Amino acid sequence: MKCSKKRRRLKVFATSSHYSAGISCRSVGARRRVARMAPVQATTDAEASKPKPKAPQQMLVYAPPHPLIKHWLAIMRADFTPPPMFRNACAELGRLLLYEAGRDWLPTTQQQVVTPLGHTAEAELCDPTRPIKVIPILRAGLVLLECSAQVLPFQQTYHVGYVRDPDSLQARPYLNKLPAALSPDDLFLVADPMLATGGTVVQVIEDIVSRGGRPENIRVVAVVVAPPALKKLADKFPGLKVFTAMIDEQVDERGYIVPGLGDAGDRAYGTTH
Repeated sequence: MKCSKKRRRLKVFATSSHYSAGISCRSVGARRRVARMAPVQATTDAEASKPKPKAPQQMLVYAPPHPLIKHWLAIMRADFTPPPMFRNACAELGRLLLYEAGRDWLPTTQQQVVTPLGHTAEAELCDPTRPIKVIPILRAGLVLLECSAQVLPFQQTYHVGYVRDPDSLQARPYLNKLPAALSPDDLFLVADPMLATGGTVVQVIEDIVSRGGRPENIRVVAVVVAPPALKKLADKFPGLKVFTAMIDEQVDERGYIVPGLGDAGDRAYGTTH
């Protein structure tokens, strides 16, 4: 089930079997409906003092309805797109999705700056003491983050590499540059253009959590995602947030997203057969 294309709806809760694990799909930048007036019920002091039960965490999936995101996605989908153009489109999509992922998330600090007129102005800057830990999943994840320095002023990059067995569709690691210990306050951004079955990204997030990170401090950026990956992520990491250009309908028997965009790594590096 896809996020609603109606821009008037801010939040859509999917109800199909693919999305039964508490995934919420949001259209970033959608207009909010004006709330109608409702009767106000009086409560006693005893009722007001009762602790309210916490709402269960849900994994949130954001698909920003931006024309440029749709444009670059169309370029990546097209079979005739050559590798240099494919890489450029992927990098542009990564830049736009990183911008959305950083909204209301990047840590900031209050400072003062002196303008050319000699006056002091209050300023809010990204906090250099809390760089975002950026984790590209090799090799296609590198392309998605080619423009990350233009969006994230302070970042640390830790590469992880996985290869998927074509028969079992199981991913196994061949490179891991994550620190041995991580802080619960660290902020992580995991990048992989395709989330099909979800096996690889789940292993990466489990590794982050096992070293001290928290799922609610992790944001995943992907070009296209599929229901099997979303359900797997929602079951294991309810506090996670995923930013993507599109939710496609299914995964075929070879583990490819349909309609998808093919093998992102092969198309980016010109190694298709």
